[in-house]
Amino acid sequence: MKRWRRGHIHFSPERAPAVRSAPACPEWSVASEARRDRGERRDVNGDKGVVSKRRAVAAIGVELFRRYRIGSICHVHNELSQHFYTLLQRLGCVSDQTSLDLSGQWTVRLDRDRTGIDEEWYGQPIDGQSVPLPGSLRDSGIGEEVGPETDWIGGEGEDLDAPRYAPYRDADSFKMPHWLQPNYHYVGVAWYERIVSVPEKWTDRRVVLSFERPHWHTTVWVDGKYVGTSESLSVPHKYDLTDVVSSGETRVTVRVDNSLTPVDVGENSHSVSDHTQGAWHGAVGDMTLRTTPKTRIDDVQVYPDAGARTAEVAVDVKSRDENADVATLDFEVSHEGNTLVRERREVIPTSDSALVETSLDFNSVVPTWDEFDPSLCKLKVTLTTSDSADRELVQFGFRDVGTEKSRITVNGRSISMRGTLECCIFPETGYPPTDIEAWRDVLQTVTDHGLNHVRFHSWCPPEAAFEAADELGVYLQVECSSWANQSTALGEGEEVDNWLYEEGERVLKAYGNHPSFLLFAYGNEPGGNDAEYLADWVETFKERTDRQLVTGGSGWPIIDENEFHVPPDPRLHAWGEGVDDRLNADQPATVADHREFIQQYPDKPTIAHETGQWCAYPNLDETEKYTGALEAKNFEIFRDLLEEAGMSDMASEFLLASGHLQELCYKEEIETALRTPGMGGFQLLQLHDFPGQGTATVGVLDVFFDSKPYHDTDQFSTYAGPVVPLARLDQRTFTSDECLSARIDVSQFGPDDLVDTTINWQLTTTDDAVVHQGSISAGTLTSGELHQAGTIQAPLKDVITPQKLTLTVSIAGTDARNSWDIWVYPTDVDTSVPAGVAVATAFDQDVRHRLRDGEDVVLFADPDTVATDVVLGFTSIFWNTAWTDNQPPHTLGIYCDPEHSALSRFPTSGYTNWQWWDLLSRADPLELDRISDDVQPIVQVVPDWFDPQRLGLAFEAQIFEGNLLVCSIDLTSDLAERPVARQFRESILEYVASDEFTPRKTVSADEIASLFE
Repeated sequence: MKRWRRGHIHFSPERAPAVRSAPACPEWSVASEARRDRGERRDVNGDKGVVSKRRAVAAIGVELFRRYRIGSICHVHNELSQHFYTLLQRLGCVSDQTSLDLSGQWTVRLDRDRTGIDEEWYGQPIDGQSVPLPGSLRDSGIGEEVGPETDWIGGEGEDLDAPRYAPYRDADSFKMPHWLQPNYHYVGVAWYERIVSVPEKWTDRRVVLSFERPHWHTTVWVDGKYVGTSESLSVPHKYDLTDVVSSGETRVTVRVDNSLTPVDVGENSHSVSDHTQGAWHGAVGDMTLRTTPKTRIDDVQVYPDAGARTAEVAVDVKSRDENADVATLDFEVSHEGNTLVRERREVIPTSDSALVETSLDFNSVVPTWDEFDPSLCKLKVTLTTSDSADRELVQFGFRDVGTEKSRITVNGRSISMRGTLECCIFPETGYPPTDIEAWRDVLQTVTDHGLNHVRFHSWCPPEAAFEAADELGVYLQVECSSWANQSTALGEGEEVDNWLYEEGERVLKAYGNHPSFLLFAYGNEPGGNDAEYLADWVETFKERTDRQLVTGGSGWPIIDENEFHVPPDPRLHAWGEGVDDRLNADQPATVADHREFIQQYPDKPTIAHETGQWCAYPNLDETEKYTGALEAKNFEIFRDLLEEAGMSDMASEFLLASGHLQELCYKEEIETALRTPGMGGFQLLQLHDFPGQGTATVGVLDVFFDSKPYHDTDQFSTYAGPVVPLARLDQRTFTSDECLSARIDVSQFGPDDLVDTTINWQLTTTDDAVVHQGSISAGTLTSGELHQAGTIQAPLKDVITPQKLTLTVSIAGTDARNSWDIWVYPTDVDTSVPAGVAVATAFDQDVRHRLRDGEDVVLFADPDTVATDVVLGFTSIFWNTAWTDNQPPHTLGIYCDPEHSALSRFPTSGYTNWQWWDLLSRADPLELDRISDDVQPIVQVVPDWFDPQRLGLAFEAQIFEGNLLVCSIDLTSDLAERPVARQFRESILEYVASDEFTPRKTVSADEIASLFE
């Protein structure tokens, strides 16, 4: 700014109508509202006050704005006007008279038969009812009451005619078991209308109508005149009303269609489906009428190059002024209030557009943006003509994205993509938030867990999500709101083919400046001629942007054109794999990784698709939290089913026991990915529950992003964060004559190299006594690599009793630490049958005779003889059984009382841990609903919430005059090679031989026989 003359200036700020009241502008004194209402004015020279230079500058600025302002900025000397505008904005003294907020009451009329256009509803005021916008129809109780005839958007999966759902099919008692349920539902067309008072000063200016997030296809008329249509699911719908609007009262009519009729993007797409957000109808977010000068900035795109310390800027200037003359474009980049660079260019506006491209060179080191230092810059672009001015403010980051062999790089450094999904799950509203605070909460929770990445599954979030991610340093994978499968397909001539190109262009233009927007895909798991179609789609958008990496689809296909792959193969459980996956089929260890798969694609990063999907039993107390648009009627069904099974008192125990198992599975899932050399990353499905597709309680958080009762966020972050120690253990269970040996690796993707690194380790008991400890000098661990740090050994000869130990590895001088449970058992275990105890493997006549004689009998039943269709697994249920054709396992681990005397010689918690693998892999569950419901199992199996049977692996009862303990775990075969089975058998036999074995519940012999084939 040019130097101002020293001295004092008298002013009267109340002369400027654009000045706000004093509370909004504390920097100076303004006249009272009463005086302003009286229209009292004073001459500038007549004002008695003497003010400081800052106040004087502001006062002159106000007067200049009053005299010359067109819109929100005046035409005076360029530097002067820019300075005043900035200063007055910062002071809060300039009111925005260029925008009208259209939120409030609108009139709505449903068009169930789609006759509104033919009947020209737009030609006269709509006869309807009043509803508030932003919002949805169901918020106002408009639509059809939900019931058995509801026309859902989304595949329903399992046959809803199953007998278990019979009580919930009637209109009066209807409950949907497979997703959250609204009270009202409407799919189709509705017309919205309101009267807007357009200011007279907007005459001869451009006027634009904008809806930030309508749902979803819109058509607009103004005073009966057709304006246009828009069908984006990702970006605001904007309409140029300049040629059809005039000052005064104006009738705005909007036709909204939320069905798949305009474009079928896929019935299960999370952008439209009932599975997550619900098929809501309406509009949310910003709803405005705005005015700009006729010559304006239409778009600004920034292409930063952190390495070269430059930023290419492309400004699209448009004009509706036939007499537009030469204009100036001023560029200013600032960081934390400090100006980094300024530049000016001239442009000749045209009736179409003039694209101005310039390269901004930065003489000093630029502040780069990444997950550890999300440093943001602001670019201010000001367009000034002879009679108007316009301005755009763009926030961006100096962030380069690329690939180096099989890793993604940010600013030249390899990163580890550790992500989760967001599937548009917001049950309070049923639609995504558009305010930045809500997204800060969500994304902060993600980073608190050590993760750095979010994939938006088949939808694109609103602007606020990008802004929050920019601030927090979260990498986003954004998709074009489509899951082109089931109801549609790619490359087969459907409307979705062209729409995806158009939507892709819209997404990149609207959000491409955000540094958090790192990865871009068409959408999810396509069907049809997907490989050929997506090859062209990827090539098209690779040419459009170098700010994002582009891939075809999440899940598939793997095609040469992809810049990164997102396949489902490098994970622990594939869809349909059942109990043949590694966690169920192989002995527990921590050495396996995905290197064989990754090595197939050495020059493309691979991010594992939808890893995890491990379930916990539903938290039935959670239903109280659903106080908004969507209710957990599915959880109410699960509560009823559990009560009918006589186990409503077990809901909390089932949740906690299955939850701990779930976390075991997730830890091994994540560590397997981190152990894999060159693996690009993983995307969990997901950190929080998924309420649709049959109800998938796959999260350690609930749908509200709150921790479940068993979850510890800090503990999760130890194995999901940027720097993670990893122990490669060949086994989890040992005997005391063995030596624990492990290679220690470090997944090092922190902000800096770790120099002169010392790695400490301890082997401790459950009461924190140290059994062994040591350290490794690992030297320098560079960032962006998986390092082999060294090996450790710990002889176990001094561990003479069966017990659990914990191996903890930490990196000195950092918060990085990780731990693993192991179990040590004595080498020599007495598995012989004690005196006074009989052992059998079948419930035959000999056993019956012994029980009649009052003997104590242990039935180590052959699992193959158990009468059950329930498939027991070590892991919890994958996704759910309702949506996977009853894929096994059908169980969620075990629950037991670790203080029960039968387990006194078998160290265990009350839930499944890795030492149970040997037992569960050689067992079948006993269906205890066949016998007296008074019998409580010693080891209970946590059942499927869709079929909550009372299942057990061990129980006791009185029969005839004797006592019987039944165990359906194989405790007779290969005991020499099975230290866990030996120990469990010894514990059971010792208990039965003791005075504590006094079963209180009585069952009949026929009931026992019914448990076996």
